Amino acid sequence: MNQQIHSSSKYIFVLAITLFYLNITGCSKKNDNPVKYSSGFFPDTVINMGSINSQYDDYNLDLYQLSGSGPVIFSSNRNSSGNQFDLVQGMITFVFDQTNGNFSLTSSIGNDSYISALITKANTQKNEFGPYRFYCNEDGYEYLMFSSVNSEGNLDIQYLRNRPQFSQAVPQISGPVTVSVFNSTSDDAYFSINSTQDTAYLCSSRNGDFDIYMLHKPPKTEISAWFIQNGASLTAVTNLNSSADDKCPQVFGKVIVFSSDRPGGLGGFDLYYSVMKNGSWSSPMNFGPSVNSASNEYRPVLGLQDNFTNYFMMFSSDRPGGQGGYDLYFTGIDFE
Repeated sequence: MNQQIHSSSKYIFVLAITLFYLNITGCSKKNDNPVKYSSGFFPDTVINMGSINSQYDDYNLDLYQLSGSGPVIFSSNRNSSGNQFDLVQGMITFVFDQTNGNFSLTSSIGNDSYISALITKANTQKNEFGPYRFYCNEDGYEYLMFSSVNSEGNLDIQYLRNRPQFSQAVPQISGPVTVSVFNSTSDDAYFSINSTQDTAYLCSSRNGDFDIYMLHKPPKTEISAWFIQNGASLTAVTNLNSSADDKCPQVFGKVIVFSSDRPGGLGGFDLYYSVMKNGSWSSPMNFGPSVNSASNEYRPVLGLQDNFTNYFMMFSSDRPGGQGGYDLYFTGIDFE
């Protein structure tokens, strides 16, 4: 805001003489720069995400343009008092104080009209899990991927599609469309796609226990056309899989995170990560006791924020101390 200061020439002369006197007598004192931290960092303590949680099961969270403040979508059975999982929206805000390094996070249930339209289209009388949103550079559409129970009682991957929202008006949303290229007669869920959008990851129980699979998109094929192709033969990611259940993969850059109840963990399902090196995934590493507990940790989601030096990760856990059932948690992450 522009301000106009009207001063007499006499006042300006007196002020100039005063400043000159302070300078030559050494009485002036520069204010200390209050900024002690040029970049933010997410604390490595695990933070319960507070009022976004309920006494019921709240998990399967996915980011939607989280940047200091923004909406998220997650699965919860709160609407049916614990009987059925629906997609629910929330709002998360975090603040890093550059003067003292303090980090704070607040959350609440959201009421964004656009997100409401999305989850209303996705939710059915059965369970919905694993929301995952991405923008497709190739066709200019936003996709909401999720898994829903089909008529045979198995999880199928589906999608909703719309143009980005450029105004207050809610864009037209098409779908849900069954993603036949990934689905089988078993449970198929937790779709994720790499940064070049040519390789998809998911988990499936098609060979008994849950394993992590991948599938390359054929060259010169639009993603929506790829999704509705006949069921493909997926490739098991043997570097990541074990004899136990390996679920909920999320690929983020050169890192993939997932959940597993393989032997050697801290208890129940633990969270693991792997790094892409020389074209293959490294041996999975347990996040250790700073993240995992003797209870279950589930569906990890990574993110980055401008001007922060590390990743953040959100996940769900039924560890003691929450509001009940599974709660959503937040922590900062550094990778080796």
